[in-house]
Amino acid sequence: MNLISNPLLVTALMLAVSNLFMTFAWYGHLKNMSASPWYIAALVSWGIALFEYLIQVPANRIGYTQLSLGQLKIMQEVITLTVFVPFAVMYMNQPLKLDYLWAGLCLMGAVYFIFRT
Repeated sequence: MNLISNPLLVTALMLAVSNLFMTFAWYGHLKNMSASPWYIAALVSWGIALFEYLIQVPANRIGYTQLSLGQLKIMQEVITLTVFVPFAVMYMNQPLKLDYLWAGLCLMGAVYFIFRT
């Protein structure tokens, strides 16, 4: 089976890329634009978010062919945490906290409940 023809894999990869854009849109300005007025940061963030939506919308449409709405949302939340933790630690220089592990375990519970048959 060609991996690119797997809708779940394509969805997950596209959501990971879109989430990377959104994480920078939401939080990158805190590091890079702290001296700029908030409205300039908002305009830059909206520009970044445009790219996020150009990837996220088709990703959700592809994913919805195989997943329920709830499953799609939980997949997004897991990807969000997976992208956010390295961003916070490596880019924003935040300490790695055990709380991220606990949050991840809670999300694994959500994954279990939303994907069980």
